[in-house]
Amino acid sequence: MPYTYHQMTPAERAAAVAARRERGYPLHAPPHPYREGGWYCITAAIYQHAPLIDPPDRRTAFEDQLLTELAAATIELSAWVILTNHYHLLIQLPDFNQLAPVLNHLHGTTARAWNLADGCTGCRRVWYKYYDRRLRDEAHYYRALNYIHYNPVKHQYTATPYDWPWSSVICYSETLGREWLREQWQRYPISTAWNYGDVE
Repeated sequence: MPYTYHQMTPAERAAAVAARRERGYPLHAPPHPYREGGWYCITAAIYQHAPLIDPPDRRTAFEDQLLTELAAATIELSAWVILTNHYHLLIQLPDFNQLAPVLNHLHGTTARAWNLADGCTGCRRVWYKYYDRRLRDEAHYYRALNYIHYNPVKHQYTATPYDWPWSSVICYSETLGREWLREQWQRYPISTAWNYGDVE
């Protein structure tokens, strides 16, 4: 809702807020209804989807910092992709509450650094809050994996996932091979990847 909200009519906004209130969700922030451990697909976006994770060297530095901070927090990372305005992670958490301090630190330090580099200190919001989707089963896990790797193609950055270097697809290709990736793609196509709800 955060980005589509600005495109809604006043009546649609009121209805959306009322629906969230009925479900006990925050009115203008992503809900985090599941708190137990398990596998999660995490999505974090730049505020209003501005392309701030650009130029390429910024994506590379951000990817390095992201992987380093997740490893330091002993969060198991299975897949990732970083685009110019958002990123996705496939992670396993013993306790969901473990995630917030890591992402808060990551987003805080990168926001300060990028605003300083771009001459926008004190005048620009960088990150919006993150979304999570708890994965139900093995099929949901592999559809999330495929969704993450296909994301650069979905957003028309590349014609093939292998042409986007800020992604775990290269690691999978080198360790398990493209044939394995094709098998998962055929078995768990992303056309039904998010039948539990939409993910940006």
